[in-house]
Amino acid sequence: MNLKDSNAVNPKKPNRVAIVISNPAVSTPTGWPVGFWWSELSHPYFTFTEKGYEVEVFSPDGGYCEADGMSDPRDASGYSSSDLISMGFLSTPKLAVLIQNTRKAADIDIKRFDAILVAGGQGPMFTFENAIGLQKKFAEFYESGKVACAMCHGVALLRYVKLSNGEHLAKGKTVTGFANVEEDYADNAVWSMKLLPRDKHVMPWRIEDEMKKIGANYVQAGLWRGFAVRDGNLVTGQQNFSPAETAEVLIRALGE
Repeated sequence: MNLKDSNAVNPKKPNRVAIVISNPAVSTPTGWPVGFWWSELSHPYFTFTEKGYEVEVFSPDGGYCEADGMSDPRDASGYSSSDLISMGFLSTPKLAVLIQNTRKAADIDIKRFDAILVAGGQGPMFTFENAIGLQKKFAEFYESGKVACAMCHGVALLRYVKLSNGEHLAKGKTVTGFANVEEDYADNAVWSMKLLPRDKHVMPWRIEDEMKKIGANYVQAGLWRGFAVRDGNLVTGQQNFSPAETAEVLIRALGE
């Protein structure tokens, strides 16, 4: 029994958030398996449930999902070894199984949820172009006045999401997402390890460039700094070190 008072605004009707993670894919530039990023699922999940929210996990195609290897705190690289929240998530059986059989994002009942949060990882860069159901659902949340949120490479979704008037949702909006300086850092890291030749990049295109191209006001806080921004009911987070900030901005957008 957990006796903690979550101090939810309305304990009898807790807010509900649908978190969407990427299905597994293979990177076209590298040939590596890619997916969602653990901290971008586990950290918002932790923040929301501590607040008394209810959270459900979805993916564009439904079914089993896999995370990017380096986002797993148990990975041999040690890149995420300090991520104790993700380690706790993975060590809790009822949470770890949430990625085993996700439901399709297109099946999200918007009447049951107050917000949608799209997590990043490398997978979205290769799967979201064809995720028509997710694109439509994200626009539906936004146009109904509910909070629509994406973070890190999950912001790739905004390259494709259009409103009912045919305009890009992000046009004229202030947004963030994985920055060019961070893409440069990632490229230089794999080049220095000789994992890719210097004429190839980790990502096939860049979020910062594409957001500017569609008319968004792209902003960022610098290399690997936690950062999130809100423009009306659209919330975006910069990268994998921003999930807590992103979740907190989303919570404030819901009126808390």
